[in-house]
Amino acid sequence: MCIAIIIIGFCACQKVIDINLNNAAKKYVVEGYVTDGANGVRVRISQTMNFDDDNTFQGISGATVIITADSLTDYVLTESSTRPGIYSTSAFKGKVGHTYKMYVQVGTDTFSAVSTMPNEVYFDSLSLQDRVVFGKTRRVPAVSYTDPGGKGNSYHFIEWRNSIKESTIFVRNDENTDGKSLSIQLVSFSSDSDDDSNQIKPGDTVRVEMQCIDAAVYKYWYSLDAGATGEGMSATPANAVSNIKGGALGYFSAHSVQTRTIIAN
Repeated sequence: MCIAIIIIGFCACQKVIDINLNNAAKKYVVEGYVTDGANGVRVRISQTMNFDDDNTFQGISGATVIITADSLTDYVLTESSTRPGIYSTSAFKGKVGHTYKMYVQVGTDTFSAVSTMPNEVYFDSLSLQDRVVFGKTRRVPAVSYTDPGGKGNSYHFIEWRNSIKESTIFVRNDENTDGKSLSIQLVSFSSDSDDDSNQIKPGDTVRVEMQCIDAAVYKYWYSLDAGATGEGMSATPANAVSNIKGGALGYFSAHSVQTRTIIAN
């Protein structure tokens, strides 16, 4: 059990407060997606961890995982023999405009979610642009695309530098940019700092994946980012808004995938 001891000093008095950081009940975490790429159907199942647990992925084995396409065809996902808790299938790939339902059973617990893959918005280009941070010029990725007319488009971007995934969440919708041609800088925790060792350097390979996501998945990533960066109105962290029914944390997303790669000079 992890106990934090906080000593508060006021005048000549001291008060010791014991806080139990391991008293929250564990919950299942389900992270699933269907994409339009090859081998793009996967569900990852784990559990929340205590504060002092080893922060490594510990998958939940023995689950039943089914993806239903357009309420017509069921696909049973197979658990990886080398990575417990990872379930996938290569029997199909997603298509834009189609609806997919995820069903997960772990013991007596069942979870479900539905997601429709939006129309794909073309990923025009990836570039590196200069940005001044703390008086220093940094190179940051910039994604260019044209949002189609009519509100309701949402986007999620993932960045890798030299095959290492950036932890910053990049998500946006077209609430204020409907129908516009855009060049969006992906300012990560690493690039928006004064630490030279974490900056993009000549010869680095930068890859960005663009996902066109539905409104429920946008809400999940947006709320997760707000909770992580303290932008929400709550004084204490809160779980992200999940589209999964049944009490699990996480998300299920049907989305298109496009990638662009650039080498820094």
